[in-house]
Amino acid sequence: MRTTRRAIAGLAALTALVALSACSDDSDDSGSSADRKAGATNAPGVPGGDKGASANAKALPAAASGATFVALGDSYAAGVKIPVIVPAAPPGCSRSESNYAHLVARQHNITGFVDATCGGARTPDMTAGQQTQGSPPPQFDALRPDTALVTLGIGGNDIGFSEIVTTCVIQSRSTTSTQPCTDKYTAGGNDELAKRIAETGPKIAATIAGIKERSPKARILVVGYPTILPESGPTCPAQVPVAEGDLPYLRKVVPALNDMLAKEAAKQGAEYVDTYAGSAGHDVCRPAGTKWVEGIKPEAPAAPVHPNALGQEGMAKAVLAKLG
Repeated sequence: MRTTRRAIAGLAALTALVALSACSDDSDDSGSSADRKAGATNAPGVPGGDKGASANAKALPAAASGATFVALGDSYAAGVKIPVIVPAAPPGCSRSESNYAHLVARQHNITGFVDATCGGARTPDMTAGQQTQGSPPPQFDALRPDTALVTLGIGGNDIGFSEIVTTCVIQSRSTTSTQPCTDKYTAGGNDELAKRIAETGPKIAATIAGIKERSPKARILVVGYPTILPESGPTCPAQVPVAEGDLPYLRKVVPALNDMLAKEAAKQGAEYVDTYAGSAGHDVCRPAGTKWVEGIKPEAPAAPVHPNALGQEGMAKAVLAKLG
């Protein structure tokens, strides 16, 4: 009975859950960014940047300071529902002025910064207009021959992250198995999620190749995903109502996705940014003020099962460390 109530509460919260496919109308938030073109956000000078940031710009690639930095990716990159939402961006993208790309641009005082990230983005949305409110154009439209720096955070939607979360919450009501979600995704001895990750590999490779074709001078950083579940021990039903028996299997999903991203980045001559290691101890079960990722009932402004402002800051630090 307790499990059923927990799952029902989780399902109620999941009506708002869009996980990596989050897209919502946050047009009533205010901010200072301006349009670049059809859906991409241009922030010349990045208002609010650190006064001493120009001293750090020399750590970037030779052309990056004063040239173009383009941010591509899904809702983990966009910072969905974290104030302030960029008012000029397509409403469905829920693009935050406090996402990690904006923080990096401010830290390095990068001019010509263009944020094309969008909640719900998958690899096909790099080259085709995304079907969400505001009809954002292909994210690759933001790339230019002289683009010097590109961050790419993509792949979670390609493996069906939202569906996985929803399915595992629903399956937690099972009375016939202690690991119902694991049973579903490994039925017949075949690991469905491992298969999806493997199938996404070539899509990531093609995406990186597409960036290099359009912006041959760019330094490309493939940004991984932070930890969601605690590395050990029980979960927290109020935040992640999944069966305890499913934890060993589910804990492997994000690391496996990140491992694929790192391998594809290396093969394509890009660089991988590890946000997972630094997020240890900041999982969804930690208290507010410590956690980097919110649960299905967010305690801080963020979409369910998404990074909050602290998470974006942590991811920005990882990117900045890679830039040197």
